[in-house]
Amino acid sequence: IEGHTDSTGPEEYNLSLSQRRAEAVKQLPVSKGVYSDRITTIGYGESRPKAGNDTPYGRQLNRRVEIYVEPR
Repeated sequence: IEGHTDSTGPEEYNLSLSQRRAEAVKQLPVSKGVYSDRITTIGYGESRPKAGNDTPYGRQLNRRVEIYVEPR
């Protein structure tokens, strides 16, 4: 589970925020019985934007969580 942010605010804060986003999303499958050690999280902050940060819409697209599932 990857957390991302837009570029608003300090870089260190955004890195922490993106990690918290990923951890928050992790809680749903864990609450449904998935072992937490089977799910990895990482926060990328503002380092991997999907769009430009120069418009509200672009910033909105950059504030996201991405989930990747790997088969066993």
